[in-house]
Amino acid sequence: MTRWPLLKVLSGILAAALLFACLPQIAAAQDDDPPARVARLRSVDGSVSVQPAGADDWGDAGVNRPITTGDKLWSDQNSRAELSLGSAAIRLGSNTAFTILNLTDQIAQISINEGTVNVHLRTLGDNESFEIDTPNLAFSLLRPGDYRVGVNENGDTSIVTVRGGQGEVTGGGQAFTIYANQTATFVGTDQLTPDVGTAVPGDDFDAWCGGLNVREDRAPRYVSQDVVGAEDLDDNGRWQNVPEYGQVWVPNGVVAGWQPYRYGHWTWISPWGWTWVDDASWGYAPFHYGRWVMVGGYWGWTPGPVVVGVRPVYAPALVAWVGGGAGFGVGVGVGVAWFPLGPREVYMPPYAVSRVYVTNVNVTNTVVERTTVTNVYNNYQSHTTINNVTYVNRTYVTATSQNAFTSAQPISRNVVQVNAAEMARAPVGTAVGAGVAPQPRSEFGAGKVTGVARPPAAALARPVVAKAAPPPAPVSFASQQKALQANGGKPLAPAQLKAIRPATPAAGAAKTQQVRVAPPVTSRPTAPAAATRPGQPAPAAKPAATAPTANKPATAAPAQPAKPAPATAATPASRPDRPPTAQPAAKPPATSTSQPPKPAETNSSERPATTKPPAATPKPAETEKPAATRPPATEGAPAKPNADKPPKKTDKKPAPKEKPDKDKDKDKP
Repeated sequence: MTRWPLLKVLSGILAAALLFACLPQIAAAQDDDPPARVARLRSVDGSVSVQPAGADDWGDAGVNRPITTGDKLWSDQNSRAELSLGSAAIRLGSNTAFTILNLTDQIAQISINEGTVNVHLRTLGDNESFEIDTPNLAFSLLRPGDYRVGVNENGDTSIVTVRGGQGEVTGGGQAFTIYANQTATFVGTDQLTPDVGTAVPGDDFDAWCGGLNVREDRAPRYVSQDVVGAEDLDDNGRWQNVPEYGQVWVPNGVVAGWQPYRYGHWTWISPWGWTWVDDASWGYAPFHYGRWVMVGGYWGWTPGPVVVGVRPVYAPALVAWVGGGAGFGVGVGVGVAWFPLGPREVYMPPYAVSRVYVTNVNVTNTVVERTTVTNVYNNYQSHTTINNVTYVNRTYVTATSQNAFTSAQPISRNVVQVNAAEMARAPVGTAVGAGVAPQPRSEFGAGKVTGVARPPAAALARPVVAKAAPPPAPVSFASQQKALQANGGKPLAPAQLKAIRPATPAAGAAKTQQVRVAPPVTSRPTAPAAATRPGQPAPAAKPAATAPTANKPATAAPAQPAKPAPATAATPASRPDRPPTAQPAAKPPATSTSQPPKPAETNSSERPATTKPPAATPKPAETEKPAATRPPATEGAPAKPNADKPPKKTDKKPAPKEKPDKDKDKDKP
């Protein structure tokens, strides 16, 4: 009688032990899920190139391309680019080498080896971080606002401007808080020499960014603000209330016979695999979120439910593949075919994910019961075939040749006519994937690969300072290719990538940019005086039409101040996107490395009147000191490009006042 209760107790203990032993594996599976958000390359002006994570080459960067961890961008001379992240917009100035070091649900970590970025941060959750890394510092954005960070051509000077918000600079064992309406220049690598003062006037690049912010800040209708690309919907379509589906968005101006996932191309982006890139300027949100449905003779897009605090999960393409992942016959060749998923239809990703991910990617993008999603997931895990699924868009199939598919050719010009009866008999599923392994060309999309602009080799080889260590280098595509073919064209699971990682070539683009983790902070200099530290974040600056001229003497403004030749100085001032090369002779003494600039009350007279806060102008004592020796910034800029550095001015002015007193004392005896 006593044996059975004892066995029950022991079996219970054993079961609990097994459960706890499995918990880390379950958690690890969720940790291996791809992130719920991806950046979108929203616009390109000029020559912008991309190096996909793990690639060995550079190619043209196309609009609507998803950008994620390990991807690099180069914005060439007189070029610009804009990325959308839902909660933030990132703008690249000319001659800018940019990398996404890490992008997860909670972390956004980017770097610039040289050039200029402008970040408009709309929201920042309590458990989220946004970090900008440069060759000599790491800049953490602490609250929503507008930020600009520039790195000179030599990589030894970083200029941080906070128009609104607040951030912290870390580097060389030091930490500095930068408040709203401040510009800070940091020189050096192992030790930072700071120069913090009132924010420099905005230039043409800032004005361009400020104009884009108006669009970014508009609250989209019927769509979560975390849906990347939602800002384009109202300007390019109309909303209609359909009783069966609720609010449906209908695009404007599409061609006759248009249907989703036909006017664009396919590209391979790890870890999701085959990803749709649409040709339309608005073609991002409707192809990575929600569902499509034919209503009343026209196509409409149905967004997922809007839940406050819940971010919709990005998907590479919400389609069902025809042919069971093995393709189908097209004459003597093999083709690939697909159609858009409709409302309430479950998407089972072809890439390795957990049950939680499958649930989230569905319930945040369409109205569907969680139990329905769970049943589909369980059937897939048990290899149970489901034959009774009715897809509402089954008859709207798009097919193309395998060559056009893998080489990212425009699908609309390479559509293959298929037999309707054959399509009706072919198996259909989402988890099967396209059944085609990618080629090296698949990574770059439709843009050209040869003859594209590339960043300077010195800039790419230059390490950056990071406060948080980013993930390891991505596995090179060359190392993955054989495994991808053996995997039937499905993306490799994290465990498979880990097994391949030791074989990753150490040279070339597969080696991610070097990162130096910032040493622990041992010095935190006193913050600037309260007069230069507004209590409330200021709104984004809206520069006047003369802002580019007024910004010429500022350290963050000139387009190419590092080049002394007159011809370089004549380059258009509308692209002042590169900070100046450091000039040690003009820098403050070494004693200022651990001291911030003097409070505004003691040096406010030494700053141009155009950059002073209104509260500081009525002081009569200050207006008497520099009147004869300090010309306005717009007049003195051409002769003295570094005239905006207050430490230098402060060191020179006391000397003339002390010498006359000493001479008088000597003459008295």
